[in-house]
Amino acid sequence: MKIRKSAAGGNDKVEMQMTPMIDIVFQLLTFFVMSFTIATQEGDFNIKMPLAAAASSSPVVPLPPIKVRLVADAQGKLAGIRMGEQALGTFKELNEKIAGIVGTGAAPSEGESPYEVELDCDYNLRYENVVAAITAVSGQIDPQGHVVKLVEKLKFAPPKPPQ
Repeated sequence: MKIRKSAAGGNDKVEMQMTPMIDIVFQLLTFFVMSFTIATQEGDFNIKMPLAAAASSSPVVPLPPIKVRLVADAQGKLAGIRMGEQALGTFKELNEKIAGIVGTGAAPSEGESPYEVELDCDYNLRYENVVAAITAVSGQIDPQGHVVKLVEKLKFAPPKPPQ
């Protein structure tokens, strides 16, 4: 196939106008610079780095977690609470047992409890019972109305499907 030249014989070269393109780029740049806001950090990142310790000090052995088992009946209602091998009747008893283990005083030097609670909940347990258990192990209110923290570290056992 033969390519023909235009009859006018003019220049077919198209020139791009750079000035309007540069103007648009500067307007976009100005818009993004002027509308940029620095977001405040979200969440409570309570990170405590370890202090430099002497080489001869022995490593701190973490405490094993306190295991709490929440058993549900067929309708999803709470059927029982177990802490280790001990059966408990109510969340108040659970709170008292945790307070007995942890104590109500502050932990040494950091104000944070070294204890950790692992909740093992039945698959069909109602969510309100899980929240009540979290409330029972995390703290209590003393007679003066002050909040007393018990356990700050909380983890959940992997869920097991119903059998």
